[in-house]
Amino acid sequence: MYQFLATIFKIAMISLIVGAGLSFIDVDAADILGLVNLTPMDLWVYVNLAIDWAMPNMILGAFIVVPVWLVIYLFKPPRA
Repeated sequence: MYQFLATIFKIAMISLIVGAGLSFIDVDAADILGLVNLTPMDLWVYVNLAIDWAMPNMILGAFIVVPVWLVIYLFKPPRA
């Protein structure tokens, strides 16, 4: 768990440094999105469409994965 949190912290710090550097040279998110012909609203719509597609598939998959994981976990020999 510690390694995961450390990785998240490192990513956050690098993102902050890169964002500050881009802000210093007057580049913002709208400029970068404009290079690929997107607006912030278009990006928001695409993110919502992705979530709407992914959630039912994740729930469907969990109906199989979670019980299999639970059976494997219950029948695993105890650790010393």
